[in-house]
Amino acid sequence: MKKTEAKGQSFETSLAALEKIVRELERGDLPLEESLRLFENGVKLSRECQDRLSQAERRIEVLLRDAEGRPVVNDFEGEETELPVSKNAGAENDESVF
Repeated sequence: MKKTEAKGQSFETSLAALEKIVRELERGDLPLEESLRLFENGVKLSRECQDRLSQAERRIEVLLRDAEGRPVVNDFEGEETELPVSKNAGAENDESVF
């Protein structure tokens, strides 16, 4: 994928392409050169997605400034501060992996 092609894609399209590359690489049945080519494209897409996320974060920070230009930080509504404790916490016969 050429750099100009990647820049023209939406974030969602780039992320989907990155996910496809990861799935192909995880299969493990590609020749080395093809794996390297996909890996290089994946790194480019990953960096592009990270750049777009950083830009979006900066835009949000600018939008959420108060009258003096200071960032305003609020908790999300409905966000719980403590995790609920399961009734079976500490059960000896629990076979779950989590």
